Amino acid sequence: MERISISLPEKLLEEFDRILKEKGYVSRSEGIRDAIRNYIIEHGIISQVSGEIAGTISIIYDHDESNVLDKLTDAQHDFAEVIDSSLHIHLDKHHCLEVIVVRGDSNAIKQLLNRLTAIKGVKYAKLTTNVAEIPE
Repeated sequence: MERISISLPEKLLEEFDRILKEKGYVSRSEGIRDAIRNYIIEHGIISQVSGEIAGTISIIYDHDESNVLDKLTDAQHDFAEVIDSSLHIHLDKHHCLEVIVVRGDSNAIKQLLNRLTAIKGVKYAKLTTNVAEIPE
């Protein structure tokens, strides 16, 4: 076993602890191991997607974060060839949900997902796809 140290916002840790208790975990370590396993599995599934796909990218972000809106807009303009439409929802005073409908080359869509995920202020990003080729 390797030991690591991480820093988390207090609210995030409180929510994590609540979920651990609800699920019956005996330690944070086991919960973190499961979360990392799930993250690796999801990445593996997405990395195997190829060809033409259709789906959605859902992101939740803190709109108060410096330049987050500009960076999100720039990314979407740079990948306009795979974006059909988007929907913007205000979740609360500080957070927004954006659902981006995508269709096209899976590599471009994965690049868009990675770029959106890396933007400071984006708290959640997920690609949901049909994982099947679109018939011509």
